[in-house]
Amino acid sequence: MTEFFDLEVVRQRIKTRMDELGTSAIKVSEASDLGDTYVSDLLSGKNKSPSHAALKSIANTLNCRITYLTGEEDPMNASLLRKAAVKRKTKETDVEIEVNLDGAGRSQVATGIGFLDHMLDLLARHSRIDITVKAKGDLHIDHHHTTEDVGIALGQAVKQALGDMKGITRYANVEVPMDEALTRVAIDISGRPFLVFKAEFVRDKVGEFDTELVQEWFQAFAMNSGITLHAQTLYGTNDHHIAESCFKGLARALRAAVAIDPRAKDEVPSTKGSLGG
Repeated sequence: MTEFFDLEVVRQRIKTRMDELGTSAIKVSEASDLGDTYVSDLLSGKNKSPSHAALKSIANTLNCRITYLTGEEDPMNASLLRKAAVKRKTKETDVEIEVNLDGAGRSQVATGIGFLDHMLDLLARHSRIDITVKAKGDLHIDHHHTTEDVGIALGQAVKQALGDMKGITRYANVEVPMDEALTRVAIDISGRPFLVFKAEFVRDKVGEFDTELVQEWFQAFAMNSGITLHAQTLYGTNDHHIAESCFKGLARALRAAVAIDPRAKDEVPSTKGSLGG
């Protein structure tokens, strides 16, 4: 493997990522399941033949692509993987979430709530964010706790994956139709969470799912993602279509707002120089 890359480039880029993350060689080695001294030996030159599997594990720990470490990818070309994993466990629910903001819209969702699974599948597909959700909750009571906690954990995961938010487009405003329903969604990835949600449902339930829980999910997601989120259904009569247009609208807005602006990829999109306050 060593004949295909420059070890000095690998060492330098590992050091760079360690400095950026404020971590140490021993911590990276342990987190990569490589023993206590693997990274130290690599950086010192004692280890001159790192395996592809080891470099891949180190890259995952350092939240970057292996092609960045090996020099095949320019460091200016989105070397960081905007991924995150969140676990939330209470007496009411047990939720595990994984996201990849630079994904392909893949989803693996299992909440025990069919309608919520459907909405999260739509969210992943149309945002191009890879989303994995595993949730167990007190569904013998109702769907409220599980729906809310999935929104909380997914919001936290998106916020974590955004990192310092350098280069993001930040704003997006879309209108999404679903047959007779039309919903406008506008977002600002500001670090200042806020929700305005205006959608009137005709019935109390879609199947077994309480329609009021759509707003509860949006509230949980907005407050924990740090996003200013406005969602307004302009008109519609079918509750399934209204809910679906809300989630699809959020998906398309997220897709645009989290995208990296190539003209400002090293800048935080704020005159303050930071987002969140």
